[in-house]
Amino acid sequence: MNTPVPAPYDDVKASRLAEGMSADEVRVLAGLLTQESYAAQHLLAREGSVDNRLYVIVEGSLNLVKHLGTPDETLLATLKPGDFAHELGFLDGAERYATLQAGSAARVLVLEREKLESLIDTHPRILYRVMCAIVGTVHRVQTRLAMQATELTNYIVKQHGRY
Repeated sequence: MNTPVPAPYDDVKASRLAEGMSADEVRVLAGLLTQESYAAQHLLAREGSVDNRLYVIVEGSLNLVKHLGTPDETLLATLKPGDFAHELGFLDGAERYATLQAGSAARVLVLEREKLESLIDTHPRILYRVMCAIVGTVHRVQTRLAMQATELTNYIVKQHGRY
């Protein structure tokens, strides 16, 4: 891993975190983020750990892996540029359900919860926009999972002659 460096303005502006923000608001947000780079297979966080970091993938991919290094190892998802990682744990401090590992060389933006919370009194609109971006991401994931569950149920019970 490279030492964290300040996040480039253009990367922050292009991310979903900055949707609906003015240039000045993006600059404030960029001042809170760092950029980190990882080689393929680098472990960013282990299953069961707790941390306060939200990752926004800029380049490369991150894998969510359950039971890494055991016979039950399972790749749950591969996250691509634009995706967020650890958005719920970032908000509530819950333990990680799976290990986060670089699937390929990756460059990410990192936001720590305490840095975001520092905006409560000074820049509440930026805080609100970031929270909207996180909730929107979680909503898209939930919708996709619901659609997949419906498709799986239809496949199993062969309803409506679709399969």
